[in-house]
Amino acid sequence: MGAMKQLLPFGGATLLETVIGNVRRSRVDEIIVVLGASADEIRQRIGGDPLRIVVNPDFREGMGTSLRCGIAQVRGDAALVVLADQPFVEPATIDRLIEEYREKKPQITIPVYRGFRGNPVLLDRSVFSEIMGLGGDIGCRAIFGGHSDNILKVSVDDAGVLLDMDTREDFERLQLPEARTIESADLSGRATDSRPQVVIVGTEKIGRTLAKIAGLVNFGVTIIDPFLPPGQAPEADRVLHLLDFSALGTAADSFVVIATGGRFDEEAVEQALRCGSRYIALVANRKRAAEVLGRVTGFEPEKVSSVRTKAGIDIRAEGPEEIALSIMAEIIAERHRTQ
Repeated sequence: MGAMKQLLPFGGATLLETVIGNVRRSRVDEIIVVLGASADEIRQRIGGDPLRIVVNPDFREGMGTSLRCGIAQVRGDAALVVLADQPFVEPATIDRLIEEYREKKPQITIPVYRGFRGNPVLLDRSVFSEIMGLGGDIGCRAIFGGHSDNILKVSVDDAGVLLDMDTREDFERLQLPEARTIESADLSGRATDSRPQVVIVGTEKIGRTLAKIAGLVNFGVTIIDPFLPPGQAPEADRVLHLLDFSALGTAADSFVVIATGGRFDEEAVEQALRCGSRYIALVANRKRAAEVLGRVTGFEPEKVSSVRTKAGIDIRAEGPEEIALSIMAEIIAERHRTQ
């Protein structure tokens, strides 16, 4: 960020104070703030509020250690894990998660906006011991795979659950209201045709480059991303703002590439498996790919293992352009193999 993210000016306060204010206006009983780097400076800025402040001495080891510090201080039956760089989550959304948890008592409660999973996550005390076992740069998502039957996904009308600020560019872009708006849940752009379809989930550079190459070799291209305006994706035949593969029509000649940068990989894999896409590739490093597939549930193991986690043919590709080319070559080979 080039500066201390928590104290960046935002909405007449700081980023962290804005997040705390949103939580304070909800039905949360108590707010515990876990600090690490620059803890003393941040504490002075927010110290006037009636907060419980915990300092994580091991913050350099990653977010798992901060989760442990916070969870260890919780006195109630559940904890809502709120991220300090998500200032657009509405208090009503937090209340909705609490209400659903109190009514249905799942172990894990997750907000979902138009098919895309977001934050914050609400955890029942029954999973606290697993959180206390986390370490390194691992979030609470790491325990989801062991509780697939007891995860409640709550549909919310709040795009803020998807919006966070990881870079200075994110911070500056999200000051603009139009950057925080999903234009439509419907298909937009040019109509589909009878060409084979490459479906790209996410807007990482590999995916955008793949879209250009796919168009050049006469494939139809769909990009799925919650916030991408159609006018900013001229390489796509259509942009879908809804993570729902049933809107794609037949999957007999569709090739799915998931390149979200880790934002909603599991949901995209599940959607692609459910609709029977003939080719599914997950662009992620080996460790991340194994974690994602380990959390995919409701399918036979051999079907999950069919997801390609080393996408592309081996051309010793380096950089997003060469990786995209290797993936497109593999898609073409797969299409001709099964014709």
